[in-house]
Amino acid sequence: MAREFAKKFYNSKQWKKCREAYKQSVNGLCERCLKNGKYVVGDEVHHKEYLTPDNINDPYITLNWNKLELLCQSCHSKEHMSKYDVVREDVMFDSNGDLIRK
Repeated sequence: MAREFAKKFYNSKQWKKCREAYKQSVNGLCERCLKNGKYVVGDEVHHKEYLTPDNINDPYITLNWNKLELLCQSCHSKEHMSKYDVVREDVMFDSNGDLIRK
């Protein structure tokens, strides 16, 4: 779910057009899984530089393909959960991005 300051951007025509074009440019596959030899459909166009109230109106950050990557739900969940530095060996994310026991 988008944070309040970002909702207008994520609903904009510019972002929707950028997002779809970027997905097509990487053939719709999760870029991180592909690096590991797995072919998984990408679900989320992720901003490598997290969006903030200070940069949300900067198209060099928000719409720049060099700052985007297509991720599956699992990789996107891992990306956003990694900032909490919580590591458990008995659980993992399934292909839907849901947490399950190993």
